[in-house]
Amino acid sequence: MSDKLFDIPVTTIKGEQKTLKDFGGKAVLVVNTASKCGFTPQYKGLENIWQQYKDKGLVVLGFPCNQFGKQEPGDEGAISEFCELNFGVTFPLFKKIDVNGSDAHPLYVQLKKRAPGLLGSQGIKWNFTKFLISGDGAEVKRFAPTTKPEELTTEIEALLK
Repeated sequence: MSDKLFDIPVTTIKGEQKTLKDFGGKAVLVVNTASKCGFTPQYKGLENIWQQYKDKGLVVLGFPCNQFGKQEPGDEGAISEFCELNFGVTFPLFKKIDVNGSDAHPLYVQLKKRAPGLLGSQGIKWNFTKFLISGDGAEVKRFAPTTKPEELTTEIEALLK
């Protein structure tokens, strides 16, 4: 797996340094999340997808972001506790990041280039934008915040074949 996307450093919500390569060639669902958003109940759907497919080769990764309506104001401890208590989240969560602008995390810079959306390669429209990446990094598909996690099962299953 020589895809540069998998070499970008990311920091877990507990402060550990990782790359997507650390998830062992699995298909990856990357989501920018927020705790006080109308789409926040999607955490439940993301957890369900994680439970359904984690042993079949999928990993769900949540990246909290406070850029949209300041809907993720908490620190990492508060975010982690909120997700666990309210939605039973067990999939990996990461340190709060920016997904747009000059401070956008390099992972999101690459994802937006590989799968431009409504705002082109420059922007993420809102919280809970989803990127589904094949295990080798060759395929990146983007899904709108309004696309519920459970609507991705066909796409996920196709990647896991």
